[in-house]
Amino acid sequence: MNGTDFGRILTLLRKEKGLSQKAAAAELGVSQALLSHYERGIRECGLGFVIRVAELYDVSCDYLLGRSPERTGSMLREEDIPEPEDGGKDNRFNGSLLPALNKKLIANSLNVLYGMLSRAGCAKLTDSVSAYLDMAVYKAFRYVYAVNPANPQDAFGIDRRTFEEKVQAVMAIEEMKMKLLSKGVAAEGLSPVKDVTAVAVTPEQLYRDYPLFAGSLMNLIRNTEENVKDTLGAK
Repeated sequence: MNGTDFGRILTLLRKEKGLSQKAAAAELGVSQALLSHYERGIRECGLGFVIRVAELYDVSCDYLLGRSPERTGSMLREEDIPEPEDGGKDNRFNGSLLPALNKKLIANSLNVLYGMLSRAGCAKLTDSVSAYLDMAVYKAFRYVYAVNPANPQDAFGIDRRTFEEKVQAVMAIEEMKMKLLSKGVAAEGLSPVKDVTAVAVTPEQLYRDYPLFAGSLMNLIRNTEENVKDTLGAK
């Protein structure tokens, strides 16, 4: 069992239900000190405790153990993901399902992201997020485009010898703007979100507000964090 993930999920569920650590411990039949150890990942619990937690919070054991990002414990299949708007049906990529799956996860997650941006009502934040994503797609496309050196380079207005540095510089600036705006910093030409409660959400609420797309976002988050851990050895 991944104690860090289990403790994080255990704490999240308790707070979502509005229970104090003492009240939750009583419901689960353990001491507050022991529950604190479980939540902090200091100790590992037994299967019986996992089952009691699943019953108390109405989630699956697979979700608690980090085996599935879906609270029902279901494992996401490509055919279960809603099609992105105007995405078409022919997404098999020469028989491979993984690219189609990734494409849908990204497209559906953007529905949630832009839904939250709409609620935030901050044009500058929306502009920075959009510019950052545009640059990321542009950069990735140019790398794929460069696989065949015979592809015409005059298709682009930025020279292939300098596009990486220029695009990365713009991404860094847009990321800085996003950080400032998200922290409520009013810098020159930037007005942060006025009503932060407009984007107050929990994972549970995401599923209520975006029933078609929240699962994709949760899976994208899980896949990304696993990729970071696998690549960098981060905890």
